[in-house]
Amino acid sequence: MTDQSRIRFPQFYITTPQPCPYLAGHYEKKVFTHLLGDEPVSLNNMLTQAGFRRSQNIAYRPACDNCTACVSVRVIVDRFRPGRTFRRLIARNADLSVGLRAPRATDEQYALLRRYLDSRHADGGMADMAPVDYVAMIEDTTVATRIVEYRLPHSGDADGPGPLAAAALTDTLDDGLSMVYSFYDPSETARSLGTWMVLDHIERARLLGLPYVYLGYWVDGSRKMAYKTRFQPLEALGFHGWSEMTPSAG
Repeated sequence: MTDQSRIRFPQFYITTPQPCPYLAGHYEKKVFTHLLGDEPVSLNNMLTQAGFRRSQNIAYRPACDNCTACVSVRVIVDRFRPGRTFRRLIARNADLSVGLRAPRATDEQYALLRRYLDSRHADGGMADMAPVDYVAMIEDTTVATRIVEYRLPHSGDADGPGPLAAAALTDTLDDGLSMVYSFYDPSETARSLGTWMVLDHIERARLLGLPYVYLGYWVDGSRKMAYKTRFQPLEALGFHGWSEMTPSAG
């Protein structure tokens, strides 16, 4: 019996229009469903492969009127070869330690998230996230997910883990890793930690034998999302399924 055949067909809902966070003057609508029932892991797999994203126990995707700018993208892991810039970045961050954690929120993570939001997304939809909201984002889950923590080395002779520099909430799917949300220390500009986390997930997926890393939505016309097209080869989900994007697309 396939995963799809075990899943009871979920109920879908649609949101009211809200200002688009990526394209000025546009309004967004989303279709969503709850990741509940007997097979939430299989449902999350199926919906992610169909272009949905996860937020807590909700899977959603854009359903905007007269706009298809948001495009689901995923890196083809076994064909990815880091170029010179990426290789330098990998070497620059070789001193970071990486740990996989259960989806449990910590004060240290939230403090890092607040620094990140205040510096990079002060006017974004998550700008007012309180500690209780962060706990819900991390811990309200019925699927296979982990927090990947990236830590700086200790200065001097201090023992124990170094300071937290970056973190990623990551789902493990049948065919890849899905980067649900990531954040990092905005003062560590030389490390390009946002890019580094994607590179680390690509290598992590390679070691696990998983073919894809899901990066969420690339938004045509949005500078915030343009970085995703740097990770070639990249597949995009269109009307006829997944197909490879050309490097010039971004």
